[in-house]
Amino acid sequence: MKTSNIIMVGVGGTGVLTAARIIATAAMLNGDNVRMGEIHGMAQRGGAVVCTVRIGEEVRGPIITTGTADLLLSIEPVEALRHVDRVSPNGKIVLGMYHITPTAVLLGRSQYPRDEEIIKDLKRFADVVTVDAAELAEKAGNILTMNTVLIGAAAGLGRIPPHKAMIISALKEVLPSRYHEVNIKAFELGMNAVTGT
Repeated sequence: MKTSNIIMVGVGGTGVLTAARIIATAAMLNGDNVRMGEIHGMAQRGGAVVCTVRIGEEVRGPIITTGTADLLLSIEPVEALRHVDRVSPNGKIVLGMYHITPTAVLLGRSQYPRDEEIIKDLKRFADVVTVDAAELAEKAGNILTMNTVLIGAAAGLGRIPPHKAMIISALKEVLPSRYHEVNIKAFELGMNAVTGT
């Protein structure tokens, strides 16, 4: 099996850690060798969060070096820009378009870049697929399922190794039962958004 390097970025409260756990759990349920890492500062207060998941027989640690990520998942566009250097030229960026205003912008020290500028910069590194994760999450029944929408989109693009059934099993293992139905719906909406079904 080819090694798969996945990096998820965002800010605290958007489910980055949960998304990484779901993907890692799905790979383990699939019988794959997995390593997961996380970096989060003031995660619960809107600070930056970075998680890595590496899947493959030769994987020994969680670190994804510059230019080696097969997939970058980000709910927030600016956070994707901060970590785009990790993506392989053959990689894929799955980008949610949910804006979380950085502190410097709130204080008037800088401006939030326009979506067109962000996407143009990201495309210099890899192929970009945008998904309106917030709209699809609300359609599923809970805005907090944006992370699951992006997992669905990545799975629909064939960028997450485990099969759909394994990911749904992982959702059920990682999340409390009261969140299963809404997250499965969010996952399926994310898949459908990129497959056109």
